[in-house]
Amino acid sequence: MLLQQYQDNIDTLLKKIQEAEVIVVGGAAGMSAAAGYNWYRDDAMFWKYFNVFAKKYGIDSIFGGFYYKFCTEEERWAYLSTLINFVAEIPIGHPYKDLYKILRDKNYFILTTNQDTQFLQVFPEEKVSAIQGDWTYLQCGRPCHDDIYPYAEQAKELCSHIEGTRIPSSMVPKCPVCGGHMKLWVRSFVFLEGTKYKSEMDKYHEFLLENKNKKVLFLELGVGQMTPMFIKEPFWNMTYSWPDAYYITINPKDALLPRELTDKGLAIHEDIARVLQDALGEKEKISQ
Repeated sequence: MLLQQYQDNIDTLLKKIQEAEVIVVGGAAGMSAAAGYNWYRDDAMFWKYFNVFAKKYGIDSIFGGFYYKFCTEEERWAYLSTLINFVAEIPIGHPYKDLYKILRDKNYFILTTNQDTQFLQVFPEEKVSAIQGDWTYLQCGRPCHDDIYPYAEQAKELCSHIEGTRIPSSMVPKCPVCGGHMKLWVRSFVFLEGTKYKSEMDKYHEFLLENKNKKVLFLELGVGQMTPMFIKEPFWNMTYSWPDAYYITINPKDALLPRELTDKGLAIHEDIARVLQDALGEKEKISQ
C-alpha cells in the first residue's frame, strides 16, 4: 500500500509538471540537506571542514559556528573564511542536478532562501532569486554603503593563513569605504537590503506578474517552519487565490497541506533526493 502510494505521488508530480505552463520552485535548507549538506547537524561533512572549531569551542553545526560569539575578529574570520571556502568547494548536490533535468524544458523560476549558491551553480542566474543573501559575498557591517563584494577567492587565501583557529590581524576584512567591520551578506540584523536584494525580489515578482493567469505549479522543496513567510505561506496564498494553480510540497518532516488546498495540492512526506531521482527516472523512461 505504501509503495503504491509513493508511486502514485511520483506519477502525480510528473503529471502536474507536464501539465503546467509555468513552474515556480521554492527551495530551502531541506534541499541542501537532501544533497548531504546539513547546516544544522554535527555530521561527517561538518567535521571534515570545521573540526578544529568544533573541538576548541564546542560548536556543533555550521550554523552554530556562524552564530557563535567568538572573542576576537581574528577567530571569527578564521571560521567565516572556512565557511566561505566550504561553500565554494563542495560539489553540486545530486538533487539540484536532477531538478535541473526535470525542469529544463519548462518555463520555470526558482525562489530560494538558501545561501550556499547550489541553485546558482546549476540554474541560470536570471531564473533564480536568492532572497536571503549569499555566503560568498561580504557587505559593510554598518552598512555604510550599498555595495556587496564577492569574497570566495579571498577566503581561500585567508584559509591558507589560519594558525590554529585564528588569522593574522592584518588580514581581517575591513570596509573599503568606512574602514569598519565587514559581515557576510546573509540574513541578519544588518542584512543589506540594497540594490542587489531588490533586484532579486524584482526578478521574482516580475515573473509572477507575467504568469499569474497561466496554469502554474508551485513546487516547494525542503521548506521548514522556521521562516514560512518567505516561501511556504505565499505559495499557499497564491495557490488558493489563482484559479489554475496547484501546489506540491516535498519534505520528509514539514510537508504541510492546508485543508483549504486539499483539492489543489499534494504533500509528499519523503526524502527529496529520492523523490527527484525517481521522478527523473520515470521521466526518462517515458521519453524513450
